[in-house]
Amino acid sequence: MILLNALFPVLALIAFGAAVKQWRITDEVFLRTSDRLVYYVFFPLMLFWKIGSAPLYIDDGWRFLVASALAVLTVCGLSLLYIRMRPVAAYQAGSFNQGCYRFNTYIGMAVLINAFGEAGVQLYGILIGLVIPMINILCVSVLIWYDTGDSGANGGRLATTARSLLANPLILACVAGIVYSRLVGTFPTPVDNTLKLMSQVTLPLALFSVGGSLTFANLRANMGLALASAVFKLAVLPLVGLGFLWLFGVGGLAWKVSMLFFALPTSTAIYILSSQLHSDTELASAVIVMSTLLSFGSMALVLLAAA
Repeated sequence: MILLNALFPVLALIAFGAAVKQWRITDEVFLRTSDRLVYYVFFPLMLFWKIGSAPLYIDDGWRFLVASALAVLTVCGLSLLYIRMRPVAAYQAGSFNQGCYRFNTYIGMAVLINAFGEAGVQLYGILIGLVIPMINILCVSVLIWYDTGDSGANGGRLATTARSLLANPLILACVAGIVYSRLVGTFPTPVDNTLKLMSQVTLPLALFSVGGSLTFANLRANMGLALASAVFKLAVLPLVGLGFLWLFGVGGLAWKVSMLFFALPTSTAIYILSSQLHSDTELASAVIVMSTLLSFGSMALVLLAAA
């Protein structure tokens, strides 16, 4: 029953977003606008509200953060080894690497709310506040290393990336939520009700956009590498993560949240970054589709193990 309750609503909204795009009720302009609204307004407000609305209680002493970060770093290294040994073409390497460990924040939040409730959402918010900067640095570093475009512009890109990390609305929202939780811990009822209403818009709109952004046009031509990247993301990362969680003695809710984080599909943002840094956007698109489709199996296994 937990699989039906946690995963079916997410799958249904993604499928609905894809169908509406196919019927041409929505278009690229609408999807870009909704993405910006979710990323810059609704999702940061939701994170701030969820994290800041109650005191934080973490039963494993924050060890799950270290274990999760080490798992991501390890899989990044393994993917680079695969790129070297395969070998993967230089213009494909950045897209492939991103797909191996970058995660879809919105799908994670939607499943977590359904499966683990408010306490799980708090831990997830803290976790993504840590790993988002690290993952962005890893992705951009690999993309620039394999960049087949104008290498002279790499210094400017690094500076732009640093500025974007410092101003990342999700990171700022997580930090603000933690500070507010420590100092205050509750919201006045009118403010709480307002943030609750605004937060209710977030996940349906985000999942709707995820579905609308999926395209199968490039999947067949990139099937092999897309499948390999998805295996890294949905099988290797959870197994490596499981080992680190065991090594650091992580259990309870933190274990469940971390394992679900490992099992998430790759982020649709890998397409944008691949485009900006001259990597293979067709491969990025194929990786997104492959990972999203297969992730419902990996997330189902984690939910069964956590039940």
